[in-house]
Amino acid sequence: MLSRVAASFYWLSRYIERSDGILRMLKINYNSSQDSTEGFNWAPVIRIFSGHDEELEERLGNDSRTVLRYMVTDKNNPNSILNIITFARENARSVQEHIPKDLWQCLNEYYHTVKDPNLDIRLQREDPITVLDIVIKQVMLYYGTAEITMERGQGRSFMNIGKYLERAIQSIDILDIKYKPTTANPTLLTDITYWKHLLLSIGGYELYLKTYRDGLEAQNVIEQIILNNDFPRSVIYSVNNIQRYFERLKNNSNVNDYREISFLIGKLQSSIKYSSVKSITNQGLHQFLTLIKDDLYKIGNSLNEYYFANS
Repeated sequence: MLSRVAASFYWLSRYIERSDGILRMLKINYNSSQDSTEGFNWAPVIRIFSGHDEELEERLGNDSRTVLRYMVTDKNNPNSILNIITFARENARSVQEHIPKDLWQCLNEYYHTVKDPNLDIRLQREDPITVLDIVIKQVMLYYGTAEITMERGQGRSFMNIGKYLERAIQSIDILDIKYKPTTANPTLLTDITYWKHLLLSIGGYELYLKTYRDGLEAQNVIEQIILNNDFPRSVIYSVNNIQRYFERLKNNSNVNDYREISFLIGKLQSSIKYSSVKSITNQGLHQFLTLIKDDLYKIGNSLNEYYFANS
């Protein structure tokens, strides 16, 4: 497979996964802002997806609709849903002959749904949850179509590597940013609502209730998000799938490149697999997550160097 084709598959999937994470986070946090306006702050969400920018946070304020419009339809926000899906569509267009027609049509519909000027108007005037659900359904339609139509070849492997790499980074960022305030405000460690919203934002609340019988506790939340093999958005689940799909790329012409990246993935896999909540908290959650995230970026950079020819 040509390096530019592989890179397009990879980035197409990363952008779609990023849009999914943003939309789910926006939906849950908007609900949270309506349930309890006291103490609610949009700053953590902005930091997760737009970086730490005090000027931006001050400009957006704590007005929910202003934040939603910035994160969904603002052309000047490089990480808005509108721009992310535009990037995804550009990557899909460059490999249109390698993807099923149904998948292209599905992505095109997603793009036009977000690009429609009425979406921004509806975010201002209507119930934002209803509007966000319309866009979230487009993501789900895309995932379903990809699952049942994509050829089980190299293209799909690169797509899944991109998806799970992006997902692992998102889960790390969300846990890290949501856990940081507990240092200054230890009462959050026992705040059931705080951890419930965190789990809801990454689709882990129902599994948590089935797995842990002693209520919502910070240590259990950390365990589920990092170490739970049954949670589709856990860090270990994502890394295991990166390894699974990368194995399928091995061939006689790329043995040395394969070994280099396979070593990075295996090293990361082991460092998570043989960790426990106790060892993580002893090391410091922020430090542990930073090291894991650095290793994920190394894997991404190595893919770019060895497989995408810096495309």
